Amino acid sequence: MNPNLDRLQSYPFQKLSALYSGVTSNPALKPISLHIGEPRHPTPEFIKKTLADNLEGLSHYPTTLGGEGLRLAIAGWLKHRHNLTAIDPQTEIIPINGSREALFAFAQAVIDPTRDDAVVISPNPFYQIYEGAALLARAQPQFLNTLAANRYAYDFDELPAAVWQRTQLIYVCSPGNPTGSVMSFEQWEKLFALSDRYGFVIAADECYSEIYFNEGQAPLGALQAAQRLGRTGYPRLVVFSSLSKRSNVPGMRSGFVAGDAAVLKKFLLYRTYQGCAMSPPIHMASIAAWQDEAHVVENRRLYKEKFSNVINILKPALDVTLPDAAFYLWVPTTISDTEFTQRLYREQAVSVLPGSYLGREVRGINPGANRVRIALVASSAECTEAAQRIAAFAKNL
Repeated sequence: MNPNLDRLQSYPFQKLSALYSGVTSNPALKPISLHIGEPRHPTPEFIKKTLADNLEGLSHYPTTLGGEGLRLAIAGWLKHRHNLTAIDPQTEIIPINGSREALFAFAQAVIDPTRDDAVVISPNPFYQIYEGAALLARAQPQFLNTLAANRYAYDFDELPAAVWQRTQLIYVCSPGNPTGSVMSFEQWEKLFALSDRYGFVIAADECYSEIYFNEGQAPLGALQAAQRLGRTGYPRLVVFSSLSKRSNVPGMRSGFVAGDAAVLKKFLLYRTYQGCAMSPPIHMASIAAWQDEAHVVENRRLYKEKFSNVINILKPALDVTLPDAAFYLWVPTTISDTEFTQRLYREQAVSVLPGSYLGREVRGINPGANRVRIALVASSAECTEAAQRIAAFAKNL
């Protein structure tokens, strides 16, 4: 067996199950789960209908590159959403089966296995796939701590030149998981300059980009920032996007990568051997989803309503603020995050995720320690009730 499998840590939700082992939630209360970032708003009917109407596609093998119709739909969406003047659907876009599988596979394609000193950088706290992808590509994970004192911005000066010189890939997540922080234009400019200097590839995870709270202020995307800087062809930049959060179809596993054509040409070759082409019915349902914005606007309205209600309820008891985007609250706790999580479950039957499970201790800090991630994915009524229970619990600590 691959010995690097032994280097993988337990997934955060496995750790949470262990934390709850032997703990019984309050039997007088209906359990409410806010620990996992699984969208639970209803899937739009037109997407389900399109999927059902195209089941005859199951009789055909799909192509790894996907059909031109889907790539054109994605290109159209990218141009509209990010004001792009140019994105080539033939060479700069590949459909993927959700961002998770592609984020993992990308490191396997990018990292040079002949290098024993290769580095992959990611934020801390982070989506655990980044670390696992690095370890199984035989690279060394390095982390950038994202802290409240710095408004969760990336401090690229935190790592010395010796680390950047060995870096082959960096994962950035904007809007961030779990912080909800959006990278500024100045941060993108600095990161692109580092990529130019050291030659590493940038994997920009934008799966939360369509959940924000002001219709006139959509989060800045990586391709958009690159275009503003005149970076024709998006050198060494690949963006990962998904329909899961945008369109409430996590079970459909549909998204795309877009960016540097030379990088994507190699990634397409890797994927051809990996065997992860998109199913034809999902292909057609994805076209329908990318071509419609009305359901996305309604989705944002529901999240905005929930955040407003929940924050108003929690504020008297906890230091809670509205994030830039995404559907998480990243809340400091007055006791350890694991104790807070376990007691909240036992006393109020509400499950959240300890922040320390999402981070690593780096340079003496685990940025997730004494924080919990609350995913406002349930219905408005459930989120409101959960907030009332959390507030009552926190007031009595």
